Amino acid sequence: MKIAFIGLGNMGGGMAANLVKAGHQVNAFDLSEEALGRARENGCETFNAIPDAVRDADAVVTMLPNGGIVKSVYTDDVIGKAPQGALFLDCSTIDLSTAREVAASAEGAGYQMVDAPVSGGIAAANGGTLTFMVGGSEGAFERAKTVLEPMAKAVIHAGAIGSGQVAKMCNNMLLAIHMIGTCEALALAGKAGLDPQKFFEISSKSTGYNWSLNDYTPAPGVGAASPADNDYQGGFASALMLKDLRLAMEGAQTAGATVPMGEHAMKIYEAFVQSGNGNKDFGAIFTTL
Repeated sequence: MKIAFIGLGNMGGGMAANLVKAGHQVNAFDLSEEALGRARENGCETFNAIPDAVRDADAVVTMLPNGGIVKSVYTDDVIGKAPQGALFLDCSTIDLSTAREVAASAEGAGYQMVDAPVSGGIAAANGGTLTFMVGGSEGAFERAKTVLEPMAKAVIHAGAIGSGQVAKMCNNMLLAIHMIGTCEALALAGKAGLDPQKFFEISSKSTGYNWSLNDYTPAPGVGAASPADNDYQGGFASALMLKDLRLAMEGAQTAGATVPMGEHAMKIYEAFVQSGNGNKDFGAIFTTL
């Protein structure tokens, strides 16, 4: 299959490389010459304009920073430029209304489209172990699986178009809440005289079990290896967590949902990022306690 891949950043570069490893021909585009160079090294054919990359593609995958860019890319450079019958897969994490608007435009022009945001960081993107939460029709989902499986440990149909974005915003809101609670518990254990490693050994096998504690322990030298053991470099940037929390709060307002813990988590990450910590892993909240 010939796949156009638009957006070769920290996540997209590894994702495109895994499509090449699976035997697909990948037409790659990014604004960064450095990213294009890495893509060529990984076996992609690179292009300097999106319409050229999508012109003969069977599928178009986008991994872009925000909804405004997603909308402009599809409106200006993909819809009507890609062949009729091509499948569109937007793997970006964006607001629900834009995801639905872009999909409606694509479907109105005769294309099938899914929203397929991911769970998993840079290591999962490089290793082909992402989880994809896919919104779209049954037919579009069946087509999308062929494209997504080489990049994934799980590809899950969430429901109608936009459902992938709903799943992503709820998942990451829950993750932020878990991370803050895990940091607070580890800090309290240490200050109250319990070795944080002993707390980890107990809580990770008790009802306090959660991914942030068991698999991504945010205290240096405690529990599972994580960016905490590297001065919180790498991993999932706090600025990106804040972006996802803002999307969740926007979604909650639109849906009329009450999310007090989500609101408080957003305020905590806002203060942390505004203090100059946006590039640090989101587990670095531990350092504020």
